[in-house]
Amino acid sequence: MKTLRNLFAGQLPQLVMFDLDGTLVDSVPDLAAAVDVMLQQLNRPQAGVEQVRQWVGNGARVLVRRALAGQLQHDDVEDALTDRALALFMDAYAQSHGHTVRYPGVLECLNALRDAGVQLALITNKPARFIPDLLQEQQLDGYFRWIIGGDTLPQQKPDPAALLHVMQQAGVSAAHSLFVGDSRNDVLAARAACVACVALTYGYNHGEDIRLYAPTLVIDSLSELL
Repeated sequence: MKTLRNLFAGQLPQLVMFDLDGTLVDSVPDLAAAVDVMLQQLNRPQAGVEQVRQWVGNGARVLVRRALAGQLQHDDVEDALTDRALALFMDAYAQSHGHTVRYPGVLECLNALRDAGVQLALITNKPARFIPDLLQEQQLDGYFRWIIGGDTLPQQKPDPAALLHVMQQAGVSAAHSLFVGDSRNDVLAARAACVACVALTYGYNHGEDIRLYAPTLVIDSLSELL
């Protein structure tokens, strides 16, 4: 774990917090399928995987609003329509996660950190109801002592509230904590919490290079942390 030790003055962090979608798993195919079912039920054109890949990262409600707008900007979408569409999306997404896959290097990284005594947490904007089954299906259950979903707290990333909450629960300071994510929301949340951030290049960042947001370290695979 030479890379991690370099970030923490020769030591390992005491706490590592991970994002989920776009960091540990690629869930876009299932999210896109649910979005398209929702759009079809509303008699709207389907979006497809590549469009949805540009829209994820801010939670289910924002994803639905972007799908209704057909673009990232969604200010003109009515709340009543959003509520109706969100219910349709949630029902569709609950049916299957069969096309979601775990990224290479994830299990090796989690196992190494756990074996080294590092405390692990999961902080995602995904609704909490979907997390347990998804973790079990991807063989990721049992790793995280703390799990924060997008509706666990009043705030979502890029607000730092979830990171601050986990650090308080773990009794670990920001100086000894790390956040690992793939999007600008992850980098901004970590920065607001004064936590070092490792960003992955392969995730969901609305088509932007994650380096533009100046994370502490950029890597192509979680195996690079080992």
